[in-house]
Amino acid sequence: MKLLRIDSSPFRETAISRRLTQEFVQRWLAENHGGAVITRDLTTTAIPVVDAAWVSANYTPRGSRTHQQNEILKLSAELIAELRDADEYVIGLPIHNFGPPSIFKLWVDQIVTPLTLLERPLAGRRATFIIAAGRVYAPGSPDSNRNYLAPWLRTVFGSLGTSDMRFVIADGTKKLHHGDSDRATFLASHLELIRALFTHEEDSVGVKTA
Repeated sequence: MKLLRIDSSPFRETAISRRLTQEFVQRWLAENHGGAVITRDLTTTAIPVVDAAWVSANYTPRGSRTHQQNEILKLSAELIAELRDADEYVIGLPIHNFGPPSIFKLWVDQIVTPLTLLERPLAGRRATFIIAAGRVYAPGSPDSNRNYLAPWLRTVFGSLGTSDMRFVIADGTKKLHHGDSDRATFLASHLELIRALFTHEEDSVGVKTA
């Protein structure tokens, strides 16, 4: 078994989402003896924006592509191969301006291609999304209807074949920035959500599934 861990928070080691993906990895390894973890840190990956040349190369049949077009698509092919090679994914990301961080959107633009939309290479894989957010998006909160990220992720990954998706949302991180809560206290309940994923209690502790 192979787990692909993807992190995208710019805060590196202090990021809430990264601490939770780390916990997920530890629990996953304990449950999957002999399993391997592949880590992709998007903040240390140079991902270019999609331009006309990239689009043109993607719509050119493989056998007709020039050397230059193959070079343009080299990173895209590498990122897609990582996804194909893994059996499961854990993906950590913050909400930035009601959506994904820009580096994550660049990554998505590299993996969503005419071929991957056709082949749906992620079918049969499970994806767990760990989302950190400054605002509170819990039901009944003023911003409960502004979590546009989770539906977007369902659309993107569903288009690639994934039907098994889980969401752990660590919202309200503004409390940490404002000094209204300490890091350990804030993390405690969210670490329990991660652990519950491996004790099959997610339905009772607030983990959302697709």
